[in-house]
Amino acid sequence: MRFSAIVGGLLAALPVFTSGLTLSETTGQALSAFGKRSTVSDILTDIEDAATCVACNVLLVVLKVLAHTGNDNFVAVITDICILAGIDDGDVCTGAIGLEGPILAHDLRVMTIGTRTSQLFCLTVFGLCQWPDIEAYTVSMSDKPATTRPAPSGKSPIQVVHISDIHVDLSYEVGANYDCTKNICCRPYTTADAPGNTSYPAGKYGEHTCDSPVTLEESLYSAIESLVPGNAFTIFTGDVVEGAVWLVTDTEVTNDLNDAYTRMKRLGQAYAVVGNHDASPVNSFPPGAVDTTITTQWAYDTMSSDWSSWIGATAAAEADSNYGSYSVLTSQGLRIISVNTNFWYKQNFWLYEETMERDPSGQLAWLVTELEAAEAEGERVWIMGHMPLGKSDAFHDQSEYFDQIIQRFDATISATFYGHTHQDEFEIAYSTPAAPTAETAVMVSYIAPALTPTSGNPTFRVYSVDPVTFAILDYTVYYTNISSPTYQSGPVWEKLYSVKEAYGSLLTPPYTDATAELTPAFWHNVTVLFENNDDVFQTWYARRGRDYSDATCTGTCKATYLCELRASQSQYNCGTVSPGIHFKRDTSNSSSTESTHSDCEGSAIIPILGAFTASGITGLTDALVKKMGSDWLDTVVPANYTAVGWNVTSS
Repeated sequence: MRFSAIVGGLLAALPVFTSGLTLSETTGQALSAFGKRSTVSDILTDIEDAATCVACNVLLVVLKVLAHTGNDNFVAVITDICILAGIDDGDVCTGAIGLEGPILAHDLRVMTIGTRTSQLFCLTVFGLCQWPDIEAYTVSMSDKPATTRPAPSGKSPIQVVHISDIHVDLSYEVGANYDCTKNICCRPYTTADAPGNTSYPAGKYGEHTCDSPVTLEESLYSAIESLVPGNAFTIFTGDVVEGAVWLVTDTEVTNDLNDAYTRMKRLGQAYAVVGNHDASPVNSFPPGAVDTTITTQWAYDTMSSDWSSWIGATAAAEADSNYGSYSVLTSQGLRIISVNTNFWYKQNFWLYEETMERDPSGQLAWLVTELEAAEAEGERVWIMGHMPLGKSDAFHDQSEYFDQIIQRFDATISATFYGHTHQDEFEIAYSTPAAPTAETAVMVSYIAPALTPTSGNPTFRVYSVDPVTFAILDYTVYYTNISSPTYQSGPVWEKLYSVKEAYGSLLTPPYTDATAELTPAFWHNVTVLFENNDDVFQTWYARRGRDYSDATCTGTCKATYLCELRASQSQYNCGTVSPGIHFKRDTSNSSSTESTHSDCEGSAIIPILGAFTASGITGLTDALVKKMGSDWLDTVVPANYTAVGWNVTSS
């Protein structure tokens, strides 16, 4: 569930045009369009004649005026629209908008309409603008030395476990309804959902419509102890908190984090990252330069304290003061750098400042400093984060800037590791990203599948790692089949596949030497195998979904996924931007829509705004009148309303 669906829904009365507009066209046409009128009422009337990206910018004028009356009014109007239009359950509307609405209101108050910022806002929230060109920026780094990736040592490998997106629901109740109206079930939201009152009682170890119960979390840890007794350490790429994002509070998130990291300690040494769900509201990570009284420091305090027994006092203090990011040297001699990728995440709405920062909270500069120090010491490095930078969730600009760093330090970094997508995936970085080849492949991102059953079978990975170079030599995926008739009696964890057996054996020549690295070139050749052998690709596609669905992927679907695998920069992943809303009454009986969103986006306001199909501008007008009074529609928007700081109010 996502908040943006509500704002997106406000555009439901507008005609849809599929052609994209450039920023200059958006600016000129939008200013011209809303320059014809001077009141809120007239601007709403003008929207009927506007094209998509222009229409969104025009609508932002009205929302900006509303935001300037205060957070309470903004939240009340959007909530009324959500409830009256039946976009979501009333408690979801009230909770999601109450949490995320003030952040969007802040954005609108500081935003100049018709600019790059408003274009990106319309792209993320409504899907009505296209990506603008990347702003050229060169990350400051020392010159690249003439070094290359080291050859494997040939020594006996160590094993490292990778878990991600556990999304543990401490409010999960056995016997509660697993077929509810929310995005996660197995909770007694209503009397009818309570144990004993439903025909769909949740089992002890989880359901596909619910986030992980503690019993499943503990089963995971028991499986790791049993199947990987020699585990050197564990990496966890974020997202502890469950998906009922309209209900989360600072207290609940703190409790969730403390509980999960206490239980995880049974695995021994571990290293973790900040997930986008690990805050309240979800995705709320204000950069240091943003002027707001809302803070996520309490979350950094909690996580750094929970991690301190693993990473030591010095690194924990760094994580606490550095927005959750830290650098630490393992006992094996590997440098692990954990980066808070939420500062490059397009659903972190604190990033939509009047002039958007190229390096929010200085995370890119900090990363360069750490890598330069590691290079000088001859250390090998793993970079860990939550969100993969090649996915459409990542801003194109920051994804390209991050890739500059990867290209510069490709001889120092062994690999990068992420979660967030909930799927079993990888991404390849190239020195020629627009024309990828095996010869120009330079880095691999390993994206781990999730524990939560909401998007597939519960899963974890085990890497075979060179103990000297810390290159990935192979990995094995383990899973438990949630569809098994004996699952609720106790999950049985078993091997799903290993890379060299599944793919290396099919290459020409075969690539099965246990001491050989899974190089970037190897992974490119695997994508060529997928391209040429559809049976192998379809098998990978099933494994990507954690072997839960028998769906197939052909034609454009297959081409898009191959493109994604060959893109560590989000601008090259073949992702398309399409409207998240419709501009006429939804009269269909369909209960489902195809989503292009990640399983882990979290924001509830995007689908609320984007799904407003029932009453369109009429619904917005009615809600404005109900809250603000009919006279408010006659509010005159000053001719200079686009000036920075117009009618500024505190955020």
